[in-house]
This record gives sequence, C-alpha cells and structure tokens, in this order.
Amino acid sequence: MSWTEKQIAQAAADLFEAEAAGRQIGLLSRRQDGFDMESAYAVQKALVDLKIATGRRPVGWKIGLTSKAMQDALKIDTPDSGVLFDDMLSDDGTEIAAGYFIAPRIEAEIAFVLDADLSGNPSRQDVLAATGHVTPALEILDTRIVRRDPETGDLRTVLDTIADNAANAGLVLGAERHAPDAFDLRWVGSIVARDDVVEETGLGAGVLNDPVEGIVWLAQRLAAQGDRLRAGDIVLSGSFIRPIEAPPGSRFSADFGPFGRLSCQFEQE
Repeated sequence: MSWTEKQIAQAAADLFEAEAAGRQIGLLSRRQDGFDMESAYAVQKALVDLKIATGRRPVGWKIGLTSKAMQDALKIDTPDSGVLFDDMLSDDGTEIAAGYFIAPRIEAEIAFVLDADLSGNPSRQDVLAATGHVTPALEILDTRIVRRDPETGDLRTVLDTIADNAANAGLVLGAERHAPDAFDLRWVGSIVARDDVVEETGLGAGVLNDPVEGIVWLAQRLAAQGDRLRAGDIVLSGSFIRPIEAPPGSRFSADFGPFGRLSCQFEQE
C-alpha cells in the first residue's frame, strides 16, 4: 500500500526545509511501510509544488540512472527523472560559493534544448525534430537525504533519490549549440578532470545505448501521467560517467572534444 497524502506532504516539507537549511534528513525508505515508486514520485511532485510556490520556475527535466552499471548497482531496470529549475542554471566557468550545496557531485551529460512539444510515444526521429540544439553539460548532484543510515548502515535507495527530485541541484551548460543530427551522439564523449587529474571518461552510448532514447523514455513516462515535454525545456539526457565527489576548492573541466568544453569551480570554505 502506497503512502497517504499526509505522509507524502510531510516528506516533501522535510526535504524542502532540509535544502533551505543545508542539512540532510534520514532515509525516507525507513520511515513507514508502503514507500514505493508511486509514493516516491508523489513526494517529488509535492516538493516541486512547494518550490514553485516560492517563485522558482521549472525549466526542464533531468534523467538519471540511465547506465547499465548504475541500474545493476541499485537493482532496478528503469531510469528516473526530476525537475530542473531556473535557479539551478549556470554558465561555463561558474564559481560556486562554499556551502551552497550539501554534498555535491559532478556528472557529464548531453543536454537537449527543445523548440517543439513532445508527447505520447515519440520515435527517435520525433525527438531529433523537436530538438532545437544539443550542448555539453555538467550536472551538479546533491542529496538532502543521508547516503547511509548511521544506526543500521542501510543505504539510500532509488526511491529516496526519486523523492529528493532525483538528487538534482544544478547544471552548467556549455556555450556551444549543435544541431541534434550534427554528431552521432552515441560517440560524443567527455574527459572529466578534477584539479587537472582525469577522473572519468565516457561515451554517449552509455546512456541507454543512445542519449536520444533517454528523451524517448521521459516523453513516454510523462505521457503516462498526462504530461508532456514542452518547447523551451532543457533536458539532461543522463550521465555517461560515474558521479565525482566535489569537495570545497575543487575545479572541474570536461573536454567533449569537437562537441565543446566547459568547467566549474567550487570555492574553498
């Protein structure tokens, strides 16, 4: 049995307050029985509504858990998604104030910017036709939920992550704008370095074998809820590297080759 409306509202309020205070709460997955996928997305929606009520504006979506390795690690067989807001956006080279995030990590992705709506069950060609341009991106992950319960040692589950708006917190968009068919996106990759040391490399094919398929999946999921992707939406198609810890003072650069380059820096405390 899924969570009640009261349980959902309380969890969303706790997450909202945790983000504002810069602290973490305990695992939602340990609170009460019945915390399932439906409950997790209901908490996310309630959290998103709280943010909108404060004046924050949705600007798109992020797709997560698209790689086989991450799905196997979490024992799931489907991606997840969350909502992007206007105050999450940063330009290439941005400097992030110390303490702005709780426990940030970095991922490299391809961002799709739509210039037409997408709904129903779109084909790959439908996605490409609806996309105005693609650009390199760094996603900044954060978590308002502890990664491990201090008493039991239980780890955060995918349901916790979904409820926490898919752990998204920020994104850095590259300056380059490419037509969606200008590159074979399966072969677009990135070399990601922290403090000039290469930490991760990957290819777009790590995202469901084709980043475009991530957009197809999201459009289908939203259609099942009576929603759709809209013109102007920014969609992070999913990371093709493992998350990299971003401690205070760290500098990140992502070299996507001819696709573009971008960077960000976390200020020292």
